[in-house]
Amino acid sequence: MAELQRHAQDAPSGQDEKLSLGDREQRMLALEREWWKYSGAKEQAIRDLFNMSATHYYQLLNALIDTEAALAHDPMLVKRLRRLRSTRQKARSARRLGADI
Repeated sequence: MAELQRHAQDAPSGQDEKLSLGDREQRMLALEREWWKYSGAKEQAIRDLFNMSATHYYQLLNALIDTEAALAHDPMLVKRLRRLRSTRQKARSARRLGADI
């Protein structure tokens, strides 16, 4: 992700830099923590908050949840999003193969 920023660790041992999330990535994860009551409300919020299409947002989100920085920031949310993505991928694969899951 382009907005991932590197910050040096405070440890004097000169360890590798760790990744931290930028403001946009933190706002994306905060949006994913919310529950949406009405159809289309989330897509409208994505357009309003991030000025991008829902398709582009989900592409960025999928890349974001694969990062260690996102996992460190909100482990339960990221694991849930990864699990949901995996379930959807399995369902798509099963439909292509004509099998029920």
